[in-house]
Amino acid sequence: MSAKSNSLTGLLDTERMDVRTLKEQIVKLVRGAILSGKIRTGERLNESELARELGLSRIPVREALHKLQEQGLVVDIPRRGKFVVNLSEEQTQKINSLRLILESEALRLCRAKITSEGLASLQSIVNRMEDSLEVSEIEASGLDLEFHRIIWRYTGNEYLAKTLEDVTVQLFAHRVLWRINREMLGWAAILPNSHRMIWEYIQGKSKKSAEEVILEHLSFRYQNPDRFSSLALPKEDHNGPLQSSFAITRSNTP
Repeated sequence: MSAKSNSLTGLLDTERMDVRTLKEQIVKLVRGAILSGKIRTGERLNESELARELGLSRIPVREALHKLQEQGLVVDIPRRGKFVVNLSEEQTQKINSLRLILESEALRLCRAKITSEGLASLQSIVNRMEDSLEVSEIEASGLDLEFHRIIWRYTGNEYLAKTLEDVTVQLFAHRVLWRINREMLGWAAILPNSHRMIWEYIQGKSKKSAEEVILEHLSFRYQNPDRFSSLALPKEDHNGPLQSSFAITRSNTP
């Protein structure tokens, strides 16, 4: 770890730390340093050096970094190590292309399977969004992710829910850091509008397709979120060789 890692020095009084909550306190410490900009996006987090600077063993530090990885703030790059999340524009839009596919399926399944309890949970979050127009970017992102997680849970497909979790959590974390670092605050103010269309679709009040709803939802935050999806292909490619081949096969079938 470079001299930049010295930003952690002196931030933690290890003598006061309760061993039982050591991991949680390290998580809080490192997360705070990341969100405050003391540890910058894209910076490497070396487990051994962090443990040495904090005067701790590597085990709680490793567990804390794993927890931050689950929260999307840290990414593990094979053969290179762990880094604070820092997605490129292309990576962001490629993730969105997957969200268009996966979340459209999640919306359809959720609308078919959601219970009255699930509907009440979504309504509660929409209400909280409308009543929390000036909360911090972190709190706004938390409401955003909570809303989507309820939808994923009611798909009845735990593999779909896990895939969406793996794909999107680092995107949510990256976006929060991106906005904080550029002082582009106020995301909470547009949360209700960007989620109300999803809420209406799940209630069966929207005539739009699931794909249209998700694309419009993503367009509140990203420009051309379908850039790397098949929706961006020219129409001739969209309906090209595969469709022609299928037509020929059908015509030759007795």
